[in-house]
Amino acid sequence: MKALRLTFESFRFAWDALKGNLLRTVLSLLGVTVGIFSIISVFAVVDSLEANVRQSMSFVGDKVIYVNKWPWSFGPGTPWWKYFNRPVPTVREFRALQRSLSPSSNKGVAIFANTSGNTFKAGSNSMTSCSLEGVSYDFYVVSDVPLAEGRYFTPQEVESARSVAIIGADIAENLFPNRSALGQTFKAKGFTFTVIGVLQKEGKKLLDTPSNDANCLIPFGMFTKIFAIASGGGGGVTPTIGVKGVDADPGLLNLESEVQGLMRTIRGLKPRQEDNFSLNRPEMLANAITSLFSVIGVAGAVIGSFAMLVGGFGIANIMFVSVKERTNIIGIQKSLGAKNYFILFQFLFEAVFLCLLGGGAGIFLVFLITAIPQDAMPLFLSAGNITLGLTVSVVIGMLAGIIPAVLAANLDPVIAIRAK
Repeated sequence: MKALRLTFESFRFAWDALKGNLLRTVLSLLGVTVGIFSIISVFAVVDSLEANVRQSMSFVGDKVIYVNKWPWSFGPGTPWWKYFNRPVPTVREFRALQRSLSPSSNKGVAIFANTSGNTFKAGSNSMTSCSLEGVSYDFYVVSDVPLAEGRYFTPQEVESARSVAIIGADIAENLFPNRSALGQTFKAKGFTFTVIGVLQKEGKKLLDTPSNDANCLIPFGMFTKIFAIASGGGGGVTPTIGVKGVDADPGLLNLESEVQGLMRTIRGLKPRQEDNFSLNRPEMLANAITSLFSVIGVAGAVIGSFAMLVGGFGIANIMFVSVKERTNIIGIQKSLGAKNYFILFQFLFEAVFLCLLGGGAGIFLVFLITAIPQDAMPLFLSAGNITLGLTVSVVIGMLAGIIPAVLAANLDPVIAIRAK
């Protein structure tokens, strides 16, 4: 009860001081507002940029190990030509992994390959620069296949290499305007395909990464008929084998070890021979992205902290002036029995209160910016950044107000009452 009364009294003193010197208070708060705005806006932009980059990279999937000819990243001094003569993953290797991998270590194995720059035609309508991707049945397990209409392939359609397709939203809109694409037919690479599904529209991505909007999925067997890669490569098309891990295998260490051992056995590598394949994981890209944006965030925070420092000095200045102006009142309060901690808390609360007002204004300005519609990179203000902004405001208020508050608390009541 005593603490609540103390807080209420301090709030009333702070509010009276703010109203009594409104213009001076507002000008002093501008420094805190600009400082918090600078820091939180940088973090909001960095978080939004990172989220959009990660969303743009979502096509690589999560908890997946990819068997490729090339690694996704090269170590320092590693010659790129070292990987040039490696064999590409084959359907035979895919089947062997399907049979040999422990069911408890994975959720599914898929093989897939794609080409870009294809032209699709349906009657008088056509669309260029389309991607054509051949997939095995478990592709929906390895990678997300969000359907807006229709259905996914059946195992029979994939195994018998039927000419059915799941098309992206842009393809559906261009080839079949003002009507449903389901059940319609189109031509690609001299073959006629029947549409059984339409993918959800993704829209424009921040990075120029593969988009489902202009992508067409077909059974892998049909894809090999077109590009003749069933035996392991043809027409410049390189298949990829993806293995989806399980939640019970943190870091996918067990799955990676098992896939590596099986691939070495399948390819007949001797114990002293190096792997002639690469096991790539999305974590490689995620870690690189996290490291990059951590550096950007720290740099932005350092720059914003200078503006925050100026705001802190402004609050400290106004608190020194406030102590000077209210010295006589402090003396009267002490003569009436007010304890030192009451005076200390009163001025410290006022400094924190002022900083919270300035910080809240800065956060509100950031919120207004994030409310502006953005197509390329939508901005958002997270609860963590709001909490960070308010916490920084409180800390700056305490640092700026502690010295004036201590000076006020230690004033001699007799000398303070006589002050003019």
